[in-house]
Amino acid sequence: MAPELLWEPSPEAIARTGMARFETWLRENRDRDFADYGEFWAWSTTDLEGFWSAIWEYFGVVSSAPYTSVLGDSTMPGTEWFPGATLNYAENVFRRRSPDEDDRTAIVSGSESAPVAEITWGELRSRVAATAAGLRRLGVGRGDRVAAYIPNIPESVVAFLATASIGAVWSSCSPDFGARTVVDRFSQITPKVLIAVEGYEYGGRHFDRSEVVADLVETIPGIERTVIVGERGEAGPVENAVGWDELISADSDAELEFEQVPFDHPLWILYSSGTTGLPKAIVQSHGGILLEHLKTHHLHLDLQAGDRYFWFTTTGWMMWNFVVSGLLTEAAIVQYDGNPGYPDMSTLWQFVADAGVTVFGTSASFIAGCMKGGIVPEQGRDLSRLRALGSTGSPLAPEGFDWIYEHLGSDLHLFSTSGGTDVCTAFIGGVPVLPVYRGELQAPALACAIESWNEDGERVLGEVGELVITQPLPSMPIYFWGDDEEMTRYRESYFEMFPGVWRHGDWIEITDRGTGIIYGRSDSTINRGGIRMGTSEIYRAVLSIPEIKDALVVDVPKPGTDGWMMLFLVLDEGCTIDQAMRERIARLIRQDCSPRHVPNEVLEIEEVPRTLTGKILEVPVKKILMGTPVDEAASRDSLANPDSLAFFEGLRTG
Repeated sequence: MAPELLWEPSPEAIARTGMARFETWLRENRDRDFADYGEFWAWSTTDLEGFWSAIWEYFGVVSSAPYTSVLGDSTMPGTEWFPGATLNYAENVFRRRSPDEDDRTAIVSGSESAPVAEITWGELRSRVAATAAGLRRLGVGRGDRVAAYIPNIPESVVAFLATASIGAVWSSCSPDFGARTVVDRFSQITPKVLIAVEGYEYGGRHFDRSEVVADLVETIPGIERTVIVGERGEAGPVENAVGWDELISADSDAELEFEQVPFDHPLWILYSSGTTGLPKAIVQSHGGILLEHLKTHHLHLDLQAGDRYFWFTTTGWMMWNFVVSGLLTEAAIVQYDGNPGYPDMSTLWQFVADAGVTVFGTSASFIAGCMKGGIVPEQGRDLSRLRALGSTGSPLAPEGFDWIYEHLGSDLHLFSTSGGTDVCTAFIGGVPVLPVYRGELQAPALACAIESWNEDGERVLGEVGELVITQPLPSMPIYFWGDDEEMTRYRESYFEMFPGVWRHGDWIEITDRGTGIIYGRSDSTINRGGIRMGTSEIYRAVLSIPEIKDALVVDVPKPGTDGWMMLFLVLDEGCTIDQAMRERIARLIRQDCSPRHVPNEVLEIEEVPRTLTGKILEVPVKKILMGTPVDEAASRDSLANPDSLAFFEGLRTG
């Protein structure tokens, strides 16, 4: 039975989308006509040269040298895109910004302690120019790395664009990351300059990070100069440090210049979570990110003039980089620095109203938290400008879809998305010309050739399989920093199971409607009696019980059993796991999943172990329960709550 239809765009709404305008251009200029999105997508994934050259031409990519072909080598990994082309990502951000547009808003920002403020394009241009000149005076040049340990504030965007304009390589971490976590990341890339804050506000408290910054400067190899943003901390001065204001004041009249680099020149370095080893240092290119984000932000997010685009994130998550690319469109981007749940879960909704946000992105866990907390987003605030809402980070439960439409109205475009740091984009998610079905992701993104494969490498439809990508994307990593010449770690990460085909590590079902359902990570799969199931299905059933705040499920081997499933629950204060609760859980899981997936044990915990970006640690917990030492199973510094692992250490089953 087909799921409930929750939203469908009107013909008038479809005609206003960037995707419809692009299709019209293709029809008039490339003689391409599509009956529906399915045909459009099929063409985009089979004629890569035609599609990506059209993106280049339609969006007017600025380059100082033309490309000789779209694809030099299409083999994965190591695909060669647009050989011969030289360009600069930052130049393409500013390319349409003539002086008469200097008064238009580029960035809207706010924080726990500061009201909403705006930065115009004229101000952004002058700040980026001054910062780039300052970085050059510090010795930063093409190919050098600039590392940032700062919150999600306007200076982060300015510093990134300045770094990109020089042809240097950007990398950032959030200041709530501990010293070890930052060292594990930045030591791999030996940055020449570190940009840092020595304190930040979160949850109504001030956190002094001056000792951490001093430790970073002393420990991370390669740092020659440090730039301190904001007030100094309590520790002594950092050696060879300069203040942010001092850095930019000497070049306040500087002109913005753009270093021309090859299409595949490194733009930034992102990192995997690092929960079970040294984080992968994922390198993405100027040209690859530029083309992918032009496609995604204009066509899938449908950002247009007058929009204000906000996704709650920190500088330690790929969504920060993704949001910054909103500047490639006519929209303004929106930043928030602080705790989204302080003083309560309505804070972010109030900020959305105050900042006039039109496209709001958040996480499925935030939506679940609002549901559990009884939040009424529309109560006492004006959210009338909000026209689209995105969810990512983990699968959005069907009940989350219901809650959004109940509170925000039937005209809202709700799009659940799935992608990854590895490509800094969404594989599958929002398509503004398609309907929204309860609990489902709308469709694969253009040019993203995703399929669901079984263990034998056969495509399956209407059943759960491995999410694979059969054709290259421009934003796939050009390499991992520090990998060997054979790209051994890169190949092992994505191409070991199916050579030449990207295996992402998620379970996905592609329906006969072309929609998708994500079932969680495939390496944390529950397998009972030959039935494989993603953990998200079990969470969906369990978290429908109001008294349950959070949950973690793992399936561990145990002699004489078909696997031993352990369900760990965080309960509301005053609640306990009694026989009635166990029976209730068993009934729901039996009904929503299968009798085989009823847990063998149900235990209460104080908190679910999560990474700094909020992901549940299913695999590390499973390893700990099977006997792996805690420090081998997970890097404590990569966790938001490392002390939560102690409970599982006392429950070893191996």
